[in-house]
Amino acid sequence: MNITVDQYSREFNKLPDFCPHCFIKQIPQIKGGVYNSKINLNLFLICSNEDCKKSFIAFYSKAQNSSALQLSGVSIGNLQTKEFSSDISSISEKFIEIYNQAFFAEQNNLFEITGVGYRKSLEFLIKDYCLKNNTSESEKILNMPIMQVINSYVNDERIKNISKRAVWLGNDETHYIRIWDNKDVTILKTLIDLVVHWIEMEEMSKLMIIEMPELPKKGNDKK
Repeated sequence: MNITVDQYSREFNKLPDFCPHCFIKQIPQIKGGVYNSKINLNLFLICSNEDCKKSFIAFYSKAQNSSALQLSGVSIGNLQTKEFSSDISSISEKFIEIYNQAFFAEQNNLFEITGVGYRKSLEFLIKDYCLKNNTSESEKILNMPIMQVINSYVNDERIKNISKRAVWLGNDETHYIRIWDNKDVTILKTLIDLVVHWIEMEEMSKLMIIEMPELPKKGNDKK
């Protein structure tokens, strides 16, 4: 693709396929561009969604082995939030609050603190989950390191195994030397998603058992 800026044609690889304001997948309209040696190419774009029509900027930079300038990002519009189920919010509203603060940091390219926030959100989720299931042990749970809480109070093996790995990777985000060099924040988020999923499955299973108690043997034998 090409655009003429200051009487010169500038080649770029593609347009962004979404609007940072409404998040709808689309092809935006080009309204102009600026090019110089410091910023490379900036394109001024308008959202093509009739209900939005807001403006934003696409940033392009030079890349090796390509004559076309490469899309490197867009200007910040609205910040997204991640929605969680009522099961998770009933267990730990603080987890959701901290998680979304980390998500905001990630959307603002504050990558050095993003992982720390996700790691903190995980600790609140696990501890609140264990507090819910072990009310008489609250003081111990609150004062224990997170790994001890997982080993002592998480009974579901799927939640336990995934939580441990999320903590390992989360700890890497807080330390000077990384142990898991080939794993990043994206993997940490995936692990947290899995912990959330298995907790939700456990809560849903409990609810189904309560709502459908076992009938007397004869009743269950009926076809």
